[in-house]
Amino acid sequence: MPQAAAEVLSNSPEFTVSELSSALKRTVEDTYGHVRVRGEISGFRGPHSSGHCYFALKDESAKIEAVIWKGVHGRMRFKPQEGLEVIATGKLTTYPGSSKYQIVIESLEPAGVGALMALMEERKKKLAAEGLFDEGRKQLLPWLPEVIGVITSPTGAVIRDILHRLEDRFPRHVLVWPVRVQGEGSAEQIAAAINGFNALPEGGAIPRPDLLIVARGGGSLEDLWSFNEEIVVRAAAESMIPLISAVGHETDITLIDFAADKRAPTPTAAAEMAVPVRAELAVEISTLARRAFASWRRSLDGRRNELRSAVRALPGVTELLAIPRQRFDRAAERLPRALRANTHIHDRKLAALHGRLTIRTLQSQIQQAKERVARLGMLAQRNAKLLIERRGIRLSHVEQLLKALSYKGVLERGFALVRDDNGQPLHAAAAIGTGTALRIEFADGIIGATADGDSAPAKPGAPKRNPPKRGGQGDLF
Repeated sequence: MPQAAAEVLSNSPEFTVSELSSALKRTVEDTYGHVRVRGEISGFRGPHSSGHCYFALKDESAKIEAVIWKGVHGRMRFKPQEGLEVIATGKLTTYPGSSKYQIVIESLEPAGVGALMALMEERKKKLAAEGLFDEGRKQLLPWLPEVIGVITSPTGAVIRDILHRLEDRFPRHVLVWPVRVQGEGSAEQIAAAINGFNALPEGGAIPRPDLLIVARGGGSLEDLWSFNEEIVVRAAAESMIPLISAVGHETDITLIDFAADKRAPTPTAAAEMAVPVRAELAVEISTLARRAFASWRRSLDGRRNELRSAVRALPGVTELLAIPRQRFDRAAERLPRALRANTHIHDRKLAALHGRLTIRTLQSQIQQAKERVARLGMLAQRNAKLLIERRGIRLSHVEQLLKALSYKGVLERGFALVRDDNGQPLHAAAAIGTGTALRIEFADGIIGATADGDSAPAKPGAPKRNPPKRGGQGDLF
C-alpha cells in the first residue's frame, strides 16, 4: 500500500462495533422511517411464546426479515399467514445482534383480491372441517316471528329497506342492534351483537327476538371482509336464535352465509323471508275457512244420508215385537192348564204329608224331645258343678299367691308402712322434712304422725321414747 494512502486510513475515525451498529441503525431509520413493502410471507410459524411474530417477506430475488410486536398483532384485523402475499407498513430498522436489517410491521393488508380470496378459501376449509357449515346445524325459521332482531348500521339504507319491506308484508316488532359493518373493530361489534341478542332472557324487559337478520349493503371484498372473520362466523354458527345472513348483493359471498341458518341475496329479500304477506295470508285463511266449512257441510250431509240409510235398514216396531207377541200368546194359553197341573201336584204332596201327621206320631216325637232335654239337663248340671269346683281351686291358689305377695304379710311380721298426705309410700328418711304430715300403717290400723326432723340413728344407752297412745297424735320416733 502506498505510504500516502496508509496515512489517510490511519487518520480515519475509529469506531467500536456497537458505535458502528448504532450509526447504521440511525441512518437506516432516518432514511426509511416508514415504508410500505409488498412481498410473500415466508417462515411464519405462528406467534412466538412471547406473543411476538417473526417471519420474512420475500419476492423473486430478495428477502427481508420482519417482526410484529405482541400488542400490534393483537389489534390487527388481518393476521399474517404463511405464503400469503401482503402489503406491510412499518418502520425499517436494524438488529445489531446479527447485523441484519428488518422491518417492524405496524399494519398488514392482503396484496389484492387474489390474496383475500385465497385467505377466505383457506379459512372456509378450516371452519368447514370443524363442522360449522353442516346442514344438520341449520335451524328452521319461525313462520311468523313476534320479534325480529336486526344487526346492521343504523345510518345506512339497509335498515330502512328492511323496515319498509316488513311494513308492507307483515308489520312486526323490530329491535335494531347498531354496529359498524366495515373497518377496524367491526367484526367484534357484529359478533357481540349476535351474542347479545342470544343472551337476552325470556320474558325480560327487552323482548328476546325470535329471528335475527345480519345485514349489510353491497361492496368490495375488502368492504365485506368483516363478515369473513372467524369471530363473526363462529358467533353465527353458535346462535340459538335462527339467523338470516343478508350481506352484500346476490353475487357477494361471505363466510357468514355458510354458517347462517338461511342466506338472503339482499337485505330486502331477508325481510321477505322473515314474514309472509299479510294480505296473502288473509286470503289463504279465508280460502281455508271456506274449504273447512264446505268439508264440514259435506261431512254433515254424508252422515245424514248414512243415518237415513240406517233408519230404512232397521226393522219397524211391529216387526220387532211380532215374535215376542207370539211367544206371549202361547204362554198365556198354556198358563191356566199349567196352574191346574201344579195345584194337583202340590195337593197330592200335601195329602201324603197329612197321612203321616197323626196324633200318635206327634206324641212320640214330643216324648223323644223331652227325654233328650232331660239328658242334656243332667249333663249340663254335672258339667257346671265340675267347672265351679275347678274355678274354686284356681281361685284359692290365686288368693294364696296374693297373700304371699301382698305387703300385708310384711306388716303382720311387725313392720310398718309410712306414707305422705297423698298416700304415696316414702322409701327414705331423706325424703321427709321437718313438720311433714305422715300416715303410718300397721297390721292392725293406720295412725297419723308429724316428723320432728331428727333423723339420726338412736345412740346406745339413749332413753327410749314412750309409744303413742291409742287415738292420739304420737311421736314418730
